[in-house]
Amino acid sequence: MGAFLDKPKTDKVNESGHGNGLVYGLSSMQGWRIEMEDAHCAVTGLPGNLSKWSFFAVFDGHAGARISAYCAEQLLNAIVETDDFCNLDPEDAPPLDDVKRGITEGFLNLDCRMRQIPEVEIGEDKSGSTAVCVLISPSHIFFANCGDSRGVLVRGGSVALATTDHKPVNPGERDRIQKAGGSVMIQRVNGSLAVSRSLGDFEYKNVSNRGPTEQLVSPEPEIFAIDRDQAADQFVVLACDGIWDVMSNEELCNFVLHRTRVSDNLSHVCNEVVDTCLHKGSRDNMSVIIIAFDNAPKVDPEAVEADKQLNEKIVKTVKDKMEASPNLDLMQLFSHVKEKLQDEAMPPGGGLASKIPIIEETHKSLTATPDSENN
Repeated sequence: MGAFLDKPKTDKVNESGHGNGLVYGLSSMQGWRIEMEDAHCAVTGLPGNLSKWSFFAVFDGHAGARISAYCAEQLLNAIVETDDFCNLDPEDAPPLDDVKRGITEGFLNLDCRMRQIPEVEIGEDKSGSTAVCVLISPSHIFFANCGDSRGVLVRGGSVALATTDHKPVNPGERDRIQKAGGSVMIQRVNGSLAVSRSLGDFEYKNVSNRGPTEQLVSPEPEIFAIDRDQAADQFVVLACDGIWDVMSNEELCNFVLHRTRVSDNLSHVCNEVVDTCLHKGSRDNMSVIIIAFDNAPKVDPEAVEADKQLNEKIVKTVKDKMEASPNLDLMQLFSHVKEKLQDEAMPPGGGLASKIPIIEETHKSLTATPDSENN
């Protein structure tokens, strides 16, 4: 789980779509990790009577990608096939307790079912996955979180709701772990696993005489429900800890608010989030989904022009410096640009880190040989 590549893999997987008055975009990148273990799911229009509902989720796998991939394929089905969801009236506001119970049952049923995967059952596959998802109905937004991926709702320009990370050091989590006969060492379950709730990870779920939610690691999601505010809701962001390790809720909120005034391509904005987090020092797989409501920021010509002018200043600063000192490396160029443009307004939440791709591209174009340009 701790192995890294010599250089990051920066190719991205993108997806975008719309439905039920929502527009979404997503981006995922392997980064420095030796394997891509993240997975995702995005569905507008659920099966059965729930065509006006939508579902989005990010799964952050560890010790392999099997469980995260299975969750991406099956968690939604596991939730909507519960009795509580089958009995929902699509024309009425949903009973919150019924929805919460159905989501929880879906998580627990899926976790139980995954024990029967042949490679898991014989102990060959020991992978697990966090899960953060959002169900959006015409009247409510339901977040469900299991692990340390995170979801936030941005309303009226600020974070209105954020899910809670499930870490072994949290008092309630530590108490459950200790009651199940485990310990928390170096902030990990039994000194090994960094999350206290997850799907899979069955080697931590074998304590006899204890139910599935009382094990060292619990598959139970924590659920947050909030009424929709048509006039103020702007967007939801779901992301794995590879994003949150280097950006706070407020930083990511401010960055997305700013970048959606420059571009209406949410996948492109997600790519900017991922690139920015890479340059802020994230060493993990990275996945992010942005789900925009009608009240999300619209492209502002003034913001577009200001961003264009800033990019041009960065390019000129790099070119001028390289003409004087052609052998500078990227870190030296970054420091130079930071010093020269310290009075310029950088994207809030992202800062100059969000502009490193432009520095890299300019540097590459100026140092490219004729042969490299032809290849």
